[in-house]
Amino acid sequence: MDIKRIKLRDFEIGADKLTILAGPCVIESQEILNRTAEKLKEITEKLGINFVFKSSFDKANRSSITSFRGPGIEKGLEMLLKVKKEFNLPVVTDIHTPDQAAPAAEVADILQIPAFLCRQTDLLVAAAKTGKIVNIKKGQFLAPEQMGPLIKKVEDSGNNKILVTDRGTSFGYNNLVVDFRAIPIMQGFGYPVIFDATHSVQLPGANGCSSGGDRRFVPYLAKAAMAAGADALFFEVHPEPDKALCDGPNMIALDNAEKLFKTCKDIFELIRR
Repeated sequence: MDIKRIKLRDFEIGADKLTILAGPCVIESQEILNRTAEKLKEITEKLGINFVFKSSFDKANRSSITSFRGPGIEKGLEMLLKVKKEFNLPVVTDIHTPDQAAPAAEVADILQIPAFLCRQTDLLVAAAKTGKIVNIKKGQFLAPEQMGPLIKKVEDSGNNKILVTDRGTSFGYNNLVVDFRAIPIMQGFGYPVIFDATHSVQLPGANGCSSGGDRRFVPYLAKAAMAAGADALFFEVHPEPDKALCDGPNMIALDNAEKLFKTCKDIFELIRR
Protein backbone atom coordinates (compact mmCIF):
# COMPACT_ATOMS: atom_id res chain seq x y z
CA MET A 1 0.00 0.00 0.00
CA ASP A 2 1.48 3.34 -1.09
CA ILE A 3 1.12 5.82 1.78
CA LYS A 4 2.34 9.40 1.44
CA ARG A 5 4.90 10.40 4.05
CA ILE A 6 4.07 13.70 5.71
CA LYS A 7 7.15 15.73 6.53
CA LEU A 8 7.22 17.62 9.81
CA ARG A 9 10.45 19.33 10.78
CA ASP A 10 13.19 16.71 10.58
CA PHE A 11 10.98 13.61 10.50
CA GLU A 12 8.20 12.04 8.45
CA ILE A 13 4.87 10.73 9.71
CA GLY A 14 4.17 7.48 7.92
CA ALA A 15 7.80 6.43 7.66
CA ASP A 16 9.63 3.69 9.56
CA LYS A 17 9.79 5.49 12.90
CA LEU A 18 6.83 5.71 15.24
CA THR A 19 5.23 9.12 15.76
CA ILE A 20 3.23 9.91 18.88
CA LEU A 21 0.97 12.93 19.35
CA ALA A 22 0.36 13.45 23.06
CA GLY A 23 -0.43 15.93 25.80
CA PRO A 24 -3.25 17.15 28.06
CA CYS A 25 -6.75 17.20 26.62
CA VAL A 26 -7.21 20.91 27.28
CA ILE A 27 -4.92 23.68 28.45
CA GLU A 28 -5.41 24.02 32.20
CA SER A 29 -2.24 25.90 33.21
CA GLN A 30 1.22 26.70 31.90
CA GLU A 31 2.71 24.57 34.67
CA ILE A 32 0.80 21.45 33.56
CA LEU A 33 1.67 22.09 29.91
CA ASN A 34 5.37 22.51 30.65
CA ARG A 35 5.56 19.58 33.05
CA THR A 36 3.87 17.25 30.57
CA ALA A 37 5.82 18.48 27.54
CA GLU A 38 9.17 18.19 29.30
CA LYS A 39 8.54 14.64 30.48
CA LEU A 40 7.08 13.41 27.20
CA LYS A 41 9.99 14.90 25.27
CA GLU A 42 12.42 13.14 27.61
CA ILE A 43 10.60 9.81 27.15
CA THR A 44 10.28 10.00 23.37
CA GLU A 45 13.90 11.08 22.87
CA LYS A 46 15.06 8.20 25.07
CA LEU A 47 12.94 5.70 23.10
CA GLY A 48 13.65 7.12 19.65
CA ILE A 49 10.06 8.14 18.90
CA ASN A 50 8.95 11.20 16.92
CA PHE A 51 6.89 13.46 19.18
CA VAL A 52 4.25 16.14 18.58
CA PHE A 53 2.85 17.95 21.62
CA LYS A 54 -0.94 18.22 21.82
CA SER A 55 -3.32 20.36 23.82
CA SER A 56 -6.50 22.31 23.04
CA PHE A 57 -7.08 26.01 23.69
CA ASP A 58 -10.82 25.39 23.62
CA LYS A 59 -13.08 22.35 23.89
CA ALA A 60 -16.15 23.70 22.16
CA ASN A 61 -18.07 20.41 22.20
CA ARG A 62 -18.28 19.84 25.95
CA SER A 63 -21.46 18.11 27.15
CA SER A 64 -22.48 20.93 29.50
CA ILE A 65 -22.36 24.71 29.13
CA THR A 66 -20.78 24.83 32.60
CA SER A 67 -17.92 22.45 31.71
CA PHE A 68 -14.37 23.80 31.59
CA ARG A 69 -13.43 24.70 28.00
CA GLY A 70 -9.93 26.13 28.29
CA PRO A 71 -8.37 29.60 28.15
CA GLY A 72 -9.61 30.48 24.67
CA ILE A 73 -7.73 31.00 21.43
CA GLU A 74 -5.64 34.10 22.22
CA LYS A 75 -4.34 33.06 25.63
CA GLY A 76 -4.20 29.38 24.67
CA LEU A 77 -2.03 29.98 21.61
CA GLU A 78 0.31 32.13 23.71
CA MET A 79 0.70 29.24 26.14
CA LEU A 80 1.28 26.69 23.37
CA LEU A 81 3.87 28.98 21.79
CA LYS A 82 5.79 29.06 25.07
CA VAL A 83 5.88 25.25 25.09
CA LYS A 84 6.92 25.16 21.44
CA LYS A 85 9.81 27.55 22.00
CA GLU A 86 11.00 26.33 25.40
CA PHE A 87 11.05 22.64 24.48
CA ASN A 88 11.57 22.96 20.70
CA LEU A 89 8.55 20.80 19.92
CA PRO A 90 6.05 20.73 17.06
CA VAL A 91 2.49 21.33 18.21
CA VAL A 92 -0.97 20.09 17.23
CA THR A 93 -4.20 21.74 18.38
CA ASP A 94 -7.91 21.65 17.51
CA ILE A 95 -9.82 24.30 15.63
CA HIS A 96 -13.60 24.53 15.77
CA THR A 97 -14.50 27.39 13.43
CA PRO A 98 -13.03 28.57 10.10
CA ASP A 99 -11.86 31.88 11.57
CA GLN A 100 -9.63 30.02 14.04
CA ALA A 101 -7.57 28.38 11.29
CA ALA A 102 -5.26 31.29 10.38
CA PRO A 103 -4.35 32.37 13.93
CA ALA A 104 -3.89 28.76 15.07
CA ALA A 105 -1.63 28.11 12.08
CA GLU A 106 0.74 30.82 13.32
CA VAL A 107 1.60 28.52 16.25
CA ALA A 108 0.50 24.98 15.40
CA ASP A 109 2.34 22.68 13.00
CA ILE A 110 -0.76 20.49 12.64
CA LEU A 111 -4.35 21.74 12.65
CA GLN A 112 -6.71 19.09 14.00
CA ILE A 113 -10.33 18.81 12.88
CA PRO A 114 -12.45 17.42 15.75
CA ALA A 115 -14.41 14.25 15.04
CA PHE A 116 -17.80 15.90 15.54
CA LEU A 117 -16.84 18.57 12.95
CA CYS A 118 -15.11 16.41 10.35
CA ARG A 119 -17.74 17.01 7.65
CA GLN A 120 -17.80 20.81 8.02
CA THR A 121 -16.64 21.95 4.59
CA ASP A 122 -15.77 25.53 5.55
CA LEU A 123 -13.64 24.31 8.45
CA LEU A 124 -11.75 21.80 6.29
CA VAL A 125 -11.18 24.36 3.54
CA ALA A 126 -9.95 27.02 5.97
CA ALA A 127 -7.54 24.56 7.58
CA ALA A 128 -6.28 23.40 4.18
CA LYS A 129 -5.63 26.93 2.95
CA THR A 130 -3.22 27.65 5.80
CA GLY A 131 -0.80 25.22 4.18
CA LYS A 132 -0.30 23.43 7.49
CA ILE A 133 -0.72 19.70 8.01
CA VAL A 134 -4.41 18.90 8.53
CA ASN A 135 -5.36 15.99 10.81
CA ILE A 136 -8.96 14.93 10.19
CA LYS A 137 -10.42 12.87 13.02
CA LYS A 138 -13.00 10.35 11.77
CA GLY A 139 -16.43 11.12 13.15
CA GLN A 140 -17.81 8.54 15.56
CA PHE A 141 -20.82 8.43 13.23
CA LEU A 142 -18.89 7.60 10.04
CA ALA A 143 -17.70 4.42 8.40
CA PRO A 144 -14.01 4.54 7.45
CA GLU A 145 -14.93 4.50 3.75
CA GLN A 146 -16.76 7.81 4.24
CA MET A 147 -13.50 9.64 4.96
CA GLY A 148 -12.67 9.74 1.25
CA PRO A 149 -14.83 12.78 0.38
CA LEU A 150 -13.53 14.65 3.44
CA ILE A 151 -9.94 14.07 2.38
CA LYS A 152 -10.86 15.29 -1.10
CA LYS A 153 -12.19 18.57 0.35
CA VAL A 154 -8.72 19.27 1.72
CA GLU A 155 -6.96 18.10 -1.44
CA ASP A 156 -9.22 20.20 -3.67
CA SER A 157 -8.38 23.21 -1.49
CA GLY A 158 -4.75 22.85 -2.52
CA ASN A 159 -3.33 20.88 0.41
CA ASN A 160 -2.10 17.29 0.35
CA LYS A 161 -0.46 17.35 3.78
CA ILE A 162 -3.15 15.21 5.38
CA LEU A 163 -3.41 12.86 8.33
CA VAL A 164 -6.46 10.78 9.26
CA THR A 165 -7.27 9.67 12.80
CA ASP A 166 -9.56 6.92 14.05
CA ARG A 167 -11.05 7.46 17.50
CA GLY A 168 -13.68 4.73 17.69
CA THR A 169 -17.21 4.43 16.37
CA SER A 170 -20.54 4.93 18.13
CA PHE A 171 -21.98 1.66 19.38
CA GLY A 172 -25.47 2.22 20.74
CA TYR A 173 -25.83 4.81 23.49
CA ASN A 174 -22.84 6.15 25.49
CA ASN A 175 -20.35 3.69 24.06
CA LEU A 176 -17.68 3.38 21.38
CA VAL A 177 -16.19 0.35 19.70
CA VAL A 178 -13.04 0.12 17.57
CA ASP A 179 -13.06 -1.70 14.25
CA PHE A 180 -9.40 -2.15 13.40
CA ARG A 181 -10.27 -2.79 9.76
CA ALA A 182 -10.60 1.00 9.62
CA ILE A 183 -6.82 1.41 9.71
CA PRO A 184 -6.00 -0.32 6.42
CA ILE A 185 -9.23 0.95 4.86
CA MET A 186 -8.33 4.58 5.54
CA GLN A 187 -4.69 4.01 4.58
CA GLY A 188 -6.14 3.11 1.21
CA PHE A 189 -6.75 6.84 0.65
CA GLY A 190 -2.98 7.25 0.55
CA TYR A 191 -2.29 9.10 3.79
CA PRO A 192 -0.93 8.08 7.22
CA VAL A 193 -3.48 6.87 9.74
CA ILE A 194 -3.23 7.75 13.43
CA PHE A 195 -5.01 5.80 16.13
CA ASP A 196 -6.39 7.80 19.05
CA ALA A 197 -6.14 5.32 21.91
CA THR A 198 -7.55 7.53 24.66
CA HIS A 199 -10.69 8.93 23.02
CA SER A 200 -11.51 5.40 21.87
CA VAL A 201 -12.16 4.35 25.49
CA GLN A 202 -14.43 7.33 26.08
CA LEU A 203 -18.04 6.73 27.12
CA PRO A 204 -19.75 9.74 25.50
CA GLY A 205 -22.23 11.47 27.79
CA ALA A 206 -22.17 8.55 30.20
CA ASN A 207 -21.97 10.81 33.25
CA GLY A 208 -24.97 12.88 32.26
CA CYS A 209 -23.35 16.31 31.98
CA SER A 210 -19.95 14.92 31.01
CA SER A 211 -18.39 11.96 29.27
CA GLY A 212 -17.00 8.98 31.10
CA GLY A 213 -14.28 6.58 30.06
CA ASP A 214 -12.12 3.68 31.16
CA ARG A 215 -8.38 4.21 30.78
CA ARG A 216 -7.67 0.57 31.70
CA PHE A 217 -8.28 -0.36 28.09
CA VAL A 218 -6.01 2.25 26.48
CA PRO A 219 -2.94 -0.07 26.36
CA TYR A 220 -4.91 -2.90 24.77
CA LEU A 221 -6.27 -0.70 21.99
CA ALA A 222 -2.95 1.06 21.39
CA LYS A 223 -1.10 -2.24 21.02
CA ALA A 224 -3.81 -3.65 18.76
CA ALA A 225 -3.60 -0.55 16.54
CA MET A 226 0.15 -1.04 16.18
CA ALA A 227 -0.44 -4.66 15.22
CA ALA A 228 -3.02 -3.52 12.65
CA GLY A 229 -0.43 -1.27 11.03
CA ALA A 230 -1.30 2.25 12.26
CA ASP A 231 1.32 4.85 11.30
CA ALA A 232 1.12 6.88 14.50
CA LEU A 233 -0.59 7.04 17.89
CA PHE A 234 -2.47 9.76 19.74
CA PHE A 235 -2.72 9.86 23.53
CA GLU A 236 -4.11 12.38 25.95
CA VAL A 237 -1.73 12.46 28.91
CA HIS A 238 -1.99 14.30 32.23
CA PRO A 239 0.14 14.36 35.38
CA GLU A 240 -2.97 13.60 37.47
CA PRO A 241 -5.82 12.41 35.23
CA ASP A 242 -8.30 12.04 38.08
CA LYS A 243 -7.96 15.77 38.76
CA ALA A 244 -8.10 16.81 35.10
CA LEU A 245 -10.74 19.34 34.07
CA CYS A 246 -11.64 17.51 30.84
CA ASP A 247 -11.57 13.85 29.72
CA GLY A 248 -9.88 12.68 32.90
CA PRO A 249 -11.38 9.15 32.88
CA ASN A 250 -9.82 8.26 29.53
CA MET A 251 -6.45 10.05 29.82
CA ILE A 252 -3.34 8.12 30.80
CA ALA A 253 -1.10 9.19 33.67
CA LEU A 254 2.20 10.83 32.78
CA ASP A 255 4.04 8.35 35.00
CA ASN A 256 2.68 5.43 32.94
CA ALA A 257 3.57 6.83 29.53
CA GLU A 258 7.10 5.48 29.12
CA LYS A 259 6.23 1.81 29.59
CA LEU A 260 3.28 2.02 27.19
CA PHE A 261 5.19 4.01 24.58
CA LYS A 262 8.03 1.48 24.62
CA THR A 263 5.70 -1.47 24.12
CA CYS A 264 3.93 0.30 21.25
CA LYS A 265 7.25 1.13 19.62
CA ASP A 266 8.35 -2.51 19.83
CA ILE A 267 5.16 -3.69 18.11
CA PHE A 268 5.37 -0.92 15.51
CA GLU A 269 8.91 -1.92 14.57
CA LEU A 270 8.02 -5.60 14.47
CA ILE A 271 5.13 -4.94 12.09
CA ARG A 272 7.24 -2.61 9.92
CA ARG A 273 9.85 -5.36 9.55
